[in-house]
Amino acid sequence: MRGFATLAEIASKLRDGSIDPIELVDTAMRGSRSAPGVFVSLNERARDAAAQSADRRRRGTPLSRLDGIPFAVKDMIDLAGSSTTRGSLTRRDSPHASRDAAVVAHLRAAGMIPIGKTNLSEFAFSGLGLNPHFGTPTARFDGVAPRAPGGSSSGSAIAVQRGLVAAAIGTDTAGSVRIPAAFNGLTGFRASCGRYDMTGVHPLAVTLDTLGPIAHTVEDCMLLDSAMQGRPDHGPTEATLRDARFIVDSLSLDDPTLEPDVGRNLLDIMARLRACGACVEVRPVQTLSLTRELIATHGWLGAIEAWTLYRETLEGSEAQRLDPRVRHRLLAARDIDSNAEARIRAERPRLMSSMLAELGDAILVTPTVKHVAPPLAALESDARQFALMNLETLSLTMPGSLLDMPGVAMPSGVDRQGLPTSLLFSAPQRHDTRLLRICLAVDAALQGEAPIELPVEKHR
Repeated sequence: MRGFATLAEIASKLRDGSIDPIELVDTAMRGSRSAPGVFVSLNERARDAAAQSADRRRRGTPLSRLDGIPFAVKDMIDLAGSSTTRGSLTRRDSPHASRDAAVVAHLRAAGMIPIGKTNLSEFAFSGLGLNPHFGTPTARFDGVAPRAPGGSSSGSAIAVQRGLVAAAIGTDTAGSVRIPAAFNGLTGFRASCGRYDMTGVHPLAVTLDTLGPIAHTVEDCMLLDSAMQGRPDHGPTEATLRDARFIVDSLSLDDPTLEPDVGRNLLDIMARLRACGACVEVRPVQTLSLTRELIATHGWLGAIEAWTLYRETLEGSEAQRLDPRVRHRLLAARDIDSNAEARIRAERPRLMSSMLAELGDAILVTPTVKHVAPPLAALESDARQFALMNLETLSLTMPGSLLDMPGVAMPSGVDRQGLPTSLLFSAPQRHDTRLLRICLAVDAALQGEAPIELPVEKHR
């Protein structure tokens, strides 16, 4: 039994009047003000929006089932009336956005209320989520030292993990939604590029940048996904596992750096899904291996594009104001030559076609991250340890990003310290809706609920 309120549950309580939007916003704002490092700024007009939502509900005219529910926005995404810092002091005094990013506008049109802008790795360029400028947000885990929150959408994940909001939105270029979801026992959805309107979203690497929700359940991610597309009442539909096929990449499980509990929990989940009627294969996925080799040999396309985008800042007078861990990694990307970039861009579409052919109608399964959230103190004090851990943390999500694979990170259990482990379900580019429907059935099966059998939709 889950011990937190999901979006779907909150929507139901709003509908029956057992809670109201003002109560939700007041609770979220109080919690947000007392949660260090989670928010860069708060939306001081949120209570006004809650009052308007409460009035609509009294009149029986809510804008959608989500009307009145607070959410959090990563500070790479414009929110009218606030600066978009991108987690950097170099952008702290930038002009306030004159309008919302398109996805925020869609959520507001559904009546949802942005509480504020969440913290992140500077420029969204890290999988660990540390930020020396605004403080590093941390989860509430009992009995362990503070852990890295995961990045780059660290504040978005911690806002959900700490119960400040039921859902948040983040960006994902190399794993920035999936990794913080994994480290914090949450569900995160990385959409294919182009699923959402990116107007008002500040770039890191335009070829790879996309968005996604972080929440407690697949159902909640689907509710946000629809609303972010401007279809707030296009609610989740369920599917069975009867005809679902999963291919677990055996090479990922055989990796000697994989923490045993991560692999053990993944295999336990897959055994449970097989018992529910799903087809589960465990074998090497060759295209995944080839993609990893391409990245290891020629470099990361996201780093190349980020260096180009931020070159002026890195070579200018404000460079010393940057987090040195971010600055050094961005500067290293300038040494990746144009021939390497050309090779990556040439191989990318071929690998995407190969992955589609290799998977067919199956869903790829890997761990989301090889390890649980690492201790924060060592990462803050040791730059070399940070760099090594960052590469390990990103290693399983970067290939999917390069191939533009939609991915759903889902909790798979806990390790022996009680820290969350996670597995990642991925599908070929633009198979987002099919992936979400299958993951909805997975979530239902793992919760012991009987999903409704519906025909699989053909649209993405």
